[in-house]
Amino acid sequence: MLKKAQAIQSTMVAWRRDFHMHPEMGFTETRTAAKVAEVLQSLGCRVRTGVGKTGVIGELGEGKPIIGIRADMDALPIQEENDQPYKSTVAGVMHACGHDAHTAILLGAATLLSQEEFPGTVRFFFQPSEEVEDEEGISGAPRMIEDGAMEDVDAVIALHVGAAIQTGKIELGAGDSAAGVDTFYGSVIGRGGHGSTPHKVIDPIFLSGYVILALNSIISRRLHPFDQAVISIGSIHGGTIDNVIPERVEFSGTIRFLSKKVQHKLHQEIERAFEVAKAMGGDYELRIVEGYPPMENEATIVKLLEETAADLIGEANIAEPEPEMGAEDFGFFMEHAPGAMFFLGCKMEDFERRHHDPQFDVNEECLPIGAAMFAEAATRYLKQHAK
Repeated sequence: MLKKAQAIQSTMVAWRRDFHMHPEMGFTETRTAAKVAEVLQSLGCRVRTGVGKTGVIGELGEGKPIIGIRADMDALPIQEENDQPYKSTVAGVMHACGHDAHTAILLGAATLLSQEEFPGTVRFFFQPSEEVEDEEGISGAPRMIEDGAMEDVDAVIALHVGAAIQTGKIELGAGDSAAGVDTFYGSVIGRGGHGSTPHKVIDPIFLSGYVILALNSIISRRLHPFDQAVISIGSIHGGTIDNVIPERVEFSGTIRFLSKKVQHKLHQEIERAFEVAKAMGGDYELRIVEGYPPMENEATIVKLLEETAADLIGEANIAEPEPEMGAEDFGFFMEHAPGAMFFLGCKMEDFERRHHDPQFDVNEECLPIGAAMFAEAATRYLKQHAK
């Protein structure tokens, strides 16, 4: 399968560069979706468009079992700084996380599978808007699920390119794979006035100092030492002029966690931290928006992917990833069927590239490895689970 994938590498490179030159933000991926649908139809897939607003689903095969394979399509609001012939043509928008490569890889897998015979069905998910949520706070994965994407699916797999992982290697492990993420928006409310008479006001900036201390003590003093979590304040805004004490200070921040129990505890403790302002004569407002769930790789799917990788690229090229608290909305798919995501090495040789960075890029030698992994793992799963 890897040799077959290498034979179509130039085609995948052309797809990836086309997507890279024409990036589209979440829920606006109309050009990308049209290109994806055109390729899938040319391969003989059954195609649905407009799934989860701008997503595309393709299918090959018939009946059960059904394995789903997912790629995300959206770009980021970043001005590209690379000087490549395929650099973004859209001002202020670029593929700075590798979703262009994900989309090309899944089209490559569909191309390979269109030439294979297998029992059951492969369902290809080309997902919009992994990076951002819509006006209702919902990202692309749950929007596709609302439109029936996961109906009757027995297993689901995905990959994410890794800019720090050597090309030719993958990282994969069972258990916790990505953190859940929520966002909090808070206000510390006082009573404003002139900076020369602080005794006549309730200073929300002063109160905010205590709220910040309380927020930063949650992890070390309010959680069990073995409960993994992160609270980071991302923005603070208060006041507009040097000699006026403002009425309020606005906060926003991110919460990361690996279990629902810890998520619930964090919500309680953040509320408690803002109540410090009330205890000191001020007031507060707090809104916590739930985001992506934790993602846990299922052991049997991990084993399938490990065995596939061992045969394709060798056991020496498989490693367990270092634990991190990044988030991914692929976890929504895994709430409906067992699944796993692996990280595909795409490290460039010139200098270190970082995700969500204006100079992000991928080593295109990774494309056939990803496509072969998807196609081989899917056919093995279906053969193993066919009635």
